[in-house]
This record gives sequence, C-alpha cells and structure tokens, in this order.
Amino acid sequence: MSIRTQYSLHPIEDIGLLKMDFLGLANLTIIQNALDIIEAVYEEKIDITKIPLDDKKTFELLGRGETTGVFQLESDGMKRYIRELVPSELEDVIAMVALYRPGPMQWIDSFIRRKHGKEAIEYEHPLMEAALKNTYGIPVYQEQVMRISKDMAGFTGGEADTLRKAMGKKIESLMKEMKSKFVEGAVKKGVERDKAAKIFSRLEDFAAYGFNKSHATCYAMIAYRTAYLKAHYPNCFMAALMNSDSQDIDRITIEVEECRKMGLEVLPPDINESFAKFGIVPNTNKIRWGLLAIKNLGADIIEVIVKERKNGGHYKDLEDFIARIHSKNFNKKSLDSLIRSGALDAFGERGMLLANIEVLLEYNRNIQKEIDSGQFSLFSVSPEFSRPALNLKDVAPVTKKEKLQWERELLGLYVTEHPFRDVEISAGESLQRIAAISQVRDSFVRIGGVITNTKKILTKKNETMAFCRLEDTSGDVELIVFPSVYREQSDMLAEDTSVIVSGKISDKDGEHKIIANKIFSVDSNTVANVLATMSSGYGGNSDWRSAKFDIVRISLPADCPGEVMQELKKILEDNPGDKKLQIIIGSGYNAKKIEPDLRVNYSEELKNRIDGLVGADCARMI
Repeated sequence: MSIRTQYSLHPIEDIGLLKMDFLGLANLTIIQNALDIIEAVYEEKIDITKIPLDDKKTFELLGRGETTGVFQLESDGMKRYIRELVPSELEDVIAMVALYRPGPMQWIDSFIRRKHGKEAIEYEHPLMEAALKNTYGIPVYQEQVMRISKDMAGFTGGEADTLRKAMGKKIESLMKEMKSKFVEGAVKKGVERDKAAKIFSRLEDFAAYGFNKSHATCYAMIAYRTAYLKAHYPNCFMAALMNSDSQDIDRITIEVEECRKMGLEVLPPDINESFAKFGIVPNTNKIRWGLLAIKNLGADIIEVIVKERKNGGHYKDLEDFIARIHSKNFNKKSLDSLIRSGALDAFGERGMLLANIEVLLEYNRNIQKEIDSGQFSLFSVSPEFSRPALNLKDVAPVTKKEKLQWERELLGLYVTEHPFRDVEISAGESLQRIAAISQVRDSFVRIGGVITNTKKILTKKNETMAFCRLEDTSGDVELIVFPSVYREQSDMLAEDTSVIVSGKISDKDGEHKIIANKIFSVDSNTVANVLATMSSGYGGNSDWRSAKFDIVRISLPADCPGEVMQELKKILEDNPGDKKLQIIIGSGYNAKKIEPDLRVNYSEELKNRIDGLVGADCARMI
C-alpha cells in the first residue's frame, strides 16, 4: 500500500520540493497524425523540429487569419488581430499568444500599430530599451521585468527571479523589500528616485497578468507547426484535425466548412475508400469520411470490413461485399448505418437497399454457413463458378431531403449537400452567417437556416414557448421563441424546415443566442420574395425592422480619426430624412453611444458611402 497526499504550491516549496505542471495537448497528437498521413500519402518523412521558422507560406496563411485548427490562434478575436498584425516572424506569434489574455489585451491594438509604424515606439527610460525593443516598447513577458530590474537596478539573476515571483504571487512583504532594492539600485545608475518608484509601480501592475515568455514560446511553436502543416499539406492536416475531433460534432461542422473554404472536398463514407478514420483520397484534394464517425457502427465490424478489403481487394459489387463479410457484428443495426450514411451508394439506391436489409442479411448468413461448412470453398477459388445472385425487390427511391436527414442523423451533419445552401446562394449577402454572429457589431441580425431541433416548454403563465437549433452551412445557434412570437409562428418551427429569422442577439452567460422577432418559411424559389417582404414592410409591426427598430446605427472604432468623423458628418448632413441616428464608438463595456439631433434618409447608397469610409457593415437599420 502506498501513502499519497497533496500540497499546494507554497507548502511544496517550503519543504524543498519542486512543483511541476504537465500539460496534455491534443494538438501534439494532431501534428503527429498529420505527419503519419503525409508519409503514407506522399511518402515524405518530415522532421517537424527542423522545419524553417521563416516560411513565407506559413506567415501568409497567418496573415490571412485562416487559423481554424491552428493552436491558440483560432478564436474569432485572435483571427481579427492576426489579420491586422500580419505576423512576419515567430516573435510576433509569441507576443500574440502572450497578449491575447485578460489584462494585456488592452495593449494589442497599440502593439499592432507600433509594428506597422503607425504609433511611435516610446520607452519610459533609455535603460528599458534593451528589454522592450522586441515588443515595440510594450511589456509583454515576465522575463522583461527581470531584464529591466537587471539593466536599471543592477539586480543579479537570482534577485530578478525573486522580484518576478514576488510580483506574480503578490507577496507583500517581499514586494516591499524588492521595491526598496530596485529604487536604490536605479538611483545608483542615474535614474531619478521618483521615476524609479513610478516604473516599479508600473512593472508591478504588469506582472500581475504578465505571461512567461518561455511558456508563450512553446505555445507559439506549436501554433507555428500546425500552421506550417496546414499551409503546405492542407488535406493531410485537416484529416488529422477531424480525426482528433471525430466525436465532437460541433467541431467537425466547423472543420468541414473550413475544408470547403480551403478548396478541399469532404466526401461521405464509401465502403471501398473509407478507413476507420478520416483519410485522403490519393492524388486529390478530397478527404473521405471515416467509418468510425458513423453512428451505430462499431469498431469491430469496421476492422473486419477494412481488413477484408485490404486482403481481398475492393468489393466489386453488392453480392461481393455481402458475401465477404464474416462477423457476428454484421447485423441489421450496422448494415442500416452503412446504407443510410451513404457508404454503400456505389452498390445501389439507398431506399432499395434499406427495403431489402433482411434479404441481404439472409444472403450473408447462407454464404457464411456454407463457407464454415466447407461447401462453398470451390466458388472462392474457381473463376468459372460465381456466387448466387441477389434478388432484390424494387421500391421507390428516397427523396434528397430524406437522404440529407439520414446523413445528419448518422454522421452528425449534412455532408453531400446542405439543405440550406441553395437558399444561402440565392440570398447572397442579405443574410448574416451564423458562425459570424460573435463579430456582428449590431444587436439585431437577419439569419437563416434549417430547424434541426425544437423543444417546447410552458412558462409560469402557462404559455408555450420554444428553444430551437438553427443551422446554416457555417454552424448553428440556439433560437429562443417567446410566447408572443410562438403563437403566430409555431408552424414554422417543425424540424427540417428552412427559415429566415430576424431577431436580437443575446450573449447572456457568454453564449450567443437569437431571440426571434419574426420567422419566415423559405426555399430557394421564395427567398427573394421573403427578403423583399422583410425589407419593405409586412403589415405594420410584422416587419422584421418594425417601427421600434427604425434607427440608423453606425459603428465606429474607438480610435476613429478626426478627419473620418468630419467626412462622416458631411455624408450624414447630405442625406436628410426622418430616421433617427445612433452612433456607437468602440465596443464592449467601453463602447459609447451617441444620438445626435440629426435625422437621415437611410438608403443603399448611404450605407455604401459610410461603409466605404469606415469599414464594411458599419451602417445598418435597427
């Protein structure tokens, strides 16, 4: 029997032991899996530790913000900053990893402007330049505090580390002692006492949230390596990424959409091409769905299918496939999953195969029984004999809608086609994508998608309301339908219905949801009429921009130049009308709302002029 106990950081140090943190990162597995796929597909063995750290293609990918799947760099906010930064060296990536955290985030905009020469690089004292030069005068890392203490106050390495620890852990008694040493040391180097005390206070504030550069460098290196693989071997990297997330449908949905953006085609499962995991179709930009990602299909039967194909070659036809699978797990449940997921499409229409499941299983049982008894061995070795033919009954083909529903049920998402894609194409930019909701500056949105789930509840007043999942080709979101809207539009909330919704964004509890205001059933033939109706009015308060939302809102960045403001004022004065005006400067809790005593006429021309001056999608009706 072993005796075990646990201690927190300080007691461990007090008794002379070392506390160590060990992090398990899935991204390391993704990198290794990608390297394995690259070697299998391209016969290239890559030593990831020896890739060039100044690779042009990698930095171009980062600069475009195409960082879905790239470690530490795939949040919406990080993508925006990376695009603005346009990193050109690994140091830039290291800095962003350290800065994109609560506290130092306030310095990101300044860091970017200084990198591009749009803001002067300043140092509080010349003795701080050596420590802060690589980060454009902005303190980013704990190690910089240590360097400043050595350069400015003559600290030894041990004293500098003690200072870092005292600041980071807020050890007051030690802080007081170190402050005295710092100030006295700085004075000896010619720094004014008040100035030294002020610098120490600022370093103290920074150290409360400053990141360890060695830690940031490790993270940035993993980020760079994943970006490198994505830039040079996009199909292999995305296959490895999807294998890692195969049990997380939300992630798979994002990654499939990312593949489409990258020009990679994700194909449904196929009995002759799919392996257990997602794989590459040789000599193509296509990724084939893995059999393990099909619901109700176990690992045992998958192993039998893949092993038999490897040993005996591709399955030639339906009879060949059914006859060659010898497993107790080849049953109604597994065959149903193979058929409805599309894995057997090469051998017949899904509806027909599904209607003949019992015939197929009986055929398999008879063949296996004869093989087990030794009676069928002649057929397997002699070409002049053939297996008995399958006699299948004809049935009407299933509809495209049914096929897509089955794909979503068995694969977790629509693969061959999304039922809302045609509507999105017809709507163009008139609809906002669900995946981009977090970036929308306005409180109100017009989105569309397919209702994939509806849950009805009764309120305290015994009224019915609903919570729905709405999905477009980019992702899904929860749709909240309160009783007043539900009473009028409950018939629009049936599962698999395509709708366009106007509503308000709610980010309560940190998750974006949509509170529905108006819901329209739609298809590719009616989308134009629906959009026209929503824009022009629909019986008074039924318009998606009803009278209470009849305001022109303009969103401006916090650092909007004065000359831009003057030009904006001129544009607005040139378009008098009856619409109220609301100007939002900045974002988040620091945003300022201004409602000038000015009425304007909102038009597409006005919107284009404002967007052209300030930035895309800055002006809209609410």
